[in-house]
Amino acid sequence: MSSAVSSFSEPTFAVRRVKPEPLGHKGVLMALLIICLWAALLTFLLAHYQPDWATPWPYLLALLQTHLYTGLFITAHDAMHGVVSPNKRLNNALGTLAAGLFAYNWFPGMLPKHHAHHRHVATEDDPDFHDGKHAGFGFWFVRFAWNYVTWWQILLMAATYNVLKLYFPQANVVAFWMVPAVLATLQLFYFGTYLPHRGSHAPSNPHKSRSQFPHHVWAFVSCYFFGYHYEHHDQPYLPWWRLWRAKETHSKSPQHS
Repeated sequence: MSSAVSSFSEPTFAVRRVKPEPLGHKGVLMALLIICLWAALLTFLLAHYQPDWATPWPYLLALLQTHLYTGLFITAHDAMHGVVSPNKRLNNALGTLAAGLFAYNWFPGMLPKHHAHHRHVATEDDPDFHDGKHAGFGFWFVRFAWNYVTWWQILLMAATYNVLKLYFPQANVVAFWMVPAVLATLQLFYFGTYLPHRGSHAPSNPHKSRSQFPHHVWAFVSCYFFGYHYEHHDQPYLPWWRLWRAKETHSKSPQHS
């Protein structure tokens, strides 16, 4: 964990912005690709895959499914910023679908909280924040989950689990449907909230956010480029698949050290 923390830094000057470009159909295609890959892999893992737990393959497949779960949430997050589709109804429909597939998250309920996070980042009015100077990862995560997880989500997950295990091997349901959702939640919190916002920030930092050092492969694998978190707060009109360009522009600036 310490190496991941040290890979984040606080920008010392305003990031040069990437100009917004028309989305066209790219955002919708990206959203559908993630949703379809998540559904296809989950179907295979539940209905057809017989894991050999003595080999690394089931664990690697569980991690791949975790990555796709994370992609579902990132898709819903992009929809909160209106960057999945310029058509508002389609944008919100895809955001609602992606959020719902990820453990029955409710897009309309998450939307105002996320925008409150952007407006009041690292303050008492920020629903994602908890005394970053002193709170450890565990305590902060519990508060974060308390703000977002609802009882009806837990009930729906429990009901779905009991239905799925009637039709598919219980071990597969746990390993490939339940565990990846939990791991993805931890992944999103760690790379998208805890590392960027923990601790104190310079008064000149308007977004109270840090950013991962440029490494696009790791940035994608770890959290769909959301380690480039200062850039996201500074340019929320960029979808996840364009955030790396903001980091490139920042890194190539003659003022960057």
